Amino acid sequence: MLTIEALKQFGADTNDGLSRCMGNEAFYFKLIGKVVDDKNFATLEEAIASKNYDTAFEIAHSMKGVLGNLALTPIYTPVCEMTELLRNRTDADYAPFLKTISEKRAELAAMI
Repeated sequence: MLTIEALKQFGADTNDGLSRCMGNEAFYFKLIGKVVDDKNFATLEEAIASKNYDTAFEIAHSMKGVLGNLALTPIYTPVCEMTELLRNRTDADYAPFLKTISEKRAELAAMI
C-alpha cells in the first residue's frame, strides 16, 4: 500500500511533493499512480533506440518536470542526467539510465 512512509523509504522527498500538491495526500498519491502508468517511458525507450534524440529530449524533459514536481528523486535523478545528454543530442549509452528508471518505476508500482 502506498504511504508517505513507504515513499520516504523509497527516497522521495515527500515534504516537497506534498507541498506542491497543497498538502493533499490523496491527490499526491493519485499523481504518483499516473506516473507509474505513464506510457511516455516506453516512448522514450523507443525514441532512444531509434536515435531520435529530438523526440527523446522532449519526452525526458517533460518527465523531468513531472517527476521533479512529485519529488520522486530515485526516478527523477536518472531522468535529469539523461535529459542533459539528450539536450545536446549526445549519442551515448542510455541503457544504464533506462534500466535504473525501469527498476525504480517497478519498485514504485509495487507500493501501489
